Amino acid sequence: MRRSSTDESTYRRSPSPEGKRPGGPFRRCSGLYGDGGPFGPQAAPRPPPKGARYVVLYLDLSFIFLLELKRCGMARGCLQAVKYLMFAFNLLFWLGGCGILGVGIWLAATQGNFATLSSSFPSLSAANLLIVTGTFIMAIGFVGCIGAIKENKCLLLTFFVLLLLVLLLEVTVAVLFSAYTDKIDRYAQRDLKKGLHLYGTPGNVGLTNAWSIIQTDFRCCGVSNYTDWFEVYNATRVPDSCCLEFSESCGLHAPGTWWKAPCYETVKMWLQENLLAVGVFGLCTALVQILGLTFAMTMYCQVVKADTYCA
Repeated sequence: MRRSSTDESTYRRSPSPEGKRPGGPFRRCSGLYGDGGPFGPQAAPRPPPKGARYVVLYLDLSFIFLLELKRCGMARGCLQAVKYLMFAFNLLFWLGGCGILGVGIWLAATQGNFATLSSSFPSLSAANLLIVTGTFIMAIGFVGCIGAIKENKCLLLTFFVLLLLVLLLEVTVAVLFSAYTDKIDRYAQRDLKKGLHLYGTPGNVGLTNAWSIIQTDFRCCGVSNYTDWFEVYNATRVPDSCCLEFSESCGLHAPGTWWKAPCYETVKMWLQENLLAVGVFGLCTALVQILGLTFAMTMYCQVVKADTYCA
């Protein structure tokens, strides 16, 4: 039997209590049946609150600040380590200069112009060389010590330049000496023979003592031969330091009682025999100077970095 229209009205759905919008309370829920689900339109995402942005920015800045602070601390730590190493190095450098200066002053006070052999350069004595060298080393060491303690870029750079100039000067002298050995030999022998004429004269105690010590210790006589002294005395005579057995006025005796070896060649052969020791000494000196240059430039760079990061 068919239902009548009156019966259909009995089963007609009543209006939703939530309003005209179908779906009821489930329409407001997100998920499978809500607006945000796959069966309904997507809701617009809510913008984050403004406070969250500032918190994120603050955290980022804090992290960057901590990184810079750590880098700054590492730079300061490296600077302190290099600082104390360079101070210790230059302190030893300065003390060495003091020792050399003291020996030079002692020689000048007790021995006069000790080891003066050249007539062309009478002031080129062992005492004067030690005094000049010790003073220069003390000055360089003092600049390095103050520059390290004060972390002063100007003093560090000055120390680096001075030490570099000394190293370059030493290398230049060594190269020129190797290149012009023959010319230097001829000039040195000619100058030493001129210096023999000052032997025993007033005001030349240093030269007299130097020749006496050389001829006695190396068992030689004259520059190139014992006859070099004949021109000095205008007679067949040599100083008493040339005698095989020292005695008063033994230089007036026959040539058979004198040393025959030439002093220039004897000393030159002695230097060649001890060339290894001379080379080791020169190499150690160069390494010490290179170490000082390394310390100075490293500390200079560390000071620049510390000023850049921690300004």
